[in-house]
Amino acid sequence: MSLKPRRIVLIPGFMLNEMLWHEFETYLPSNCIVHHAAVTEGRTIHDVVQHLITLLPEKFSLIGFSMGGYIARQLAAEFPERVESLVLIASSLREDTPLEAEAKRKSVQSLSPTTFKGLSRHAIARSLHPLNTSNQDMISAIQKMGCSLGFEAFITQSSLSRQGIPSATIRCPTLVIASEDDAIRSMKEAEELVEAIPYASLRIILDSARTAQGVGKNYC
Repeated sequence: MSLKPRRIVLIPGFMLNEMLWHEFETYLPSNCIVHHAAVTEGRTIHDVVQHLITLLPEKFSLIGFSMGGYIARQLAAEFPERVESLVLIASSLREDTPLEAEAKRKSVQSLSPTTFKGLSRHAIARSLHPLNTSNQDMISAIQKMGCSLGFEAFITQSSLSRQGIPSATIRCPTLVIASEDDAIRSMKEAEELVEAIPYASLRIILDSARTAQGVGKNYC
């Protein structure tokens, strides 16, 4: 007997695209139908969600990685009748600090369409699991994703405010996935998500890179 098709929507993180999920997808059951959501339209996360929902199936499970987790929360809160379940990977409730917001603003101002070459290799390395900070192939792959999205996407994503994203109104089953060695998001942030979202549970991945691939190998 064939399994009922299950539609899954994947939202990548900051300056990442569908390439993030390629290895992850190989671990999904054969009945999963994957839809990739690109974060390239909208001045606010609400605007991004309003654009995305017009492109998505009627009902789906939703997975958001890092920044994509913020967008996934907004989507699940605004369209509870569409989102059947929610997975948040390496994400957080927390807003950018004033220093982080200022750093993003300066970064945008220092670049142009002709000088933008994706995220810097140093910035990418700082975001990775300690075992991968010297993995030049991984760093290059992440940098290429940013290059393919381009300068306008960099402006759009850097300018998105992470304030006021709903949590308490999310009603679908929610799984929060965190890595014990995440260089950016602490275990406390994962616990805060679980406390804020009704029907949420936490899964900790051991010895995993801060990537969707690492989650795929350890969870799917």
